[in-house]
Amino acid sequence: MYQKRTLAVNHIKEHAAIYLFMVILFLTGIVFGAIIVNSMNFVQKQDLFFYLERFFGQITDKDQIAGADILKESFFYHTKYLLLLFVLGLSVIGLPVVWILLFVKGLVVGFSVGFIVNQLGIKGLALASIAIAPQNILVIPIYIIAGSLSMIFSLTLLNKLFSNKLSQPILQPFGRYVTVFSLLLVCSVAAAGMEAFVSHGAMETLLKSLYK
Repeated sequence: MYQKRTLAVNHIKEHAAIYLFMVILFLTGIVFGAIIVNSMNFVQKQDLFFYLERFFGQITDKDQIAGADILKESFFYHTKYLLLLFVLGLSVIGLPVVWILLFVKGLVVGFSVGFIVNQLGIKGLALASIAIAPQNILVIPIYIIAGSLSMIFSLTLLNKLFSNKLSQPILQPFGRYVTVFSLLLVCSVAAAGMEAFVSHGAMETLLKSLYK
């Protein structure tokens, strides 16, 4: 256990610049998402809020969606996202796409929270806190770690190509790459569960108090 912890600490120290780059990239996406909200004119905001209110109305009017269904859909989404990052890490040319995916994830979070708060004020802040924040506390670190590992492995392959070290074994780093991604996939189950059994129920309760 101590040895594994030491390896993890050494890994983070060795690749701290990459992890920092990914965090900054994600935060930049959040900032751009907020900027997009502020740059929208009144008509655009009203049109988008009209569809958002219809969505809220559907949640409050129809029967409660089973938590198991939300869990399944959320986990399936995280699985696709992580598998995409995993595959992109295996190809050097996929590295820019990894950056784009992480930036877009931040953009979506920033825009979603920014728009809801912009339109609903303190109620929007409460809604974002219970509907978006809980699962993202787990999801965001998972995606940042996955994106960083994808970049690290891609750069490892690139280094071997340019230094003519293809004869050196790649199985060991690949094995670690697969293992950590598998652990991230397991962690995404907890994030999906948080969304299904905590965020959704709390959001439904809050919306019913606002729209009923």
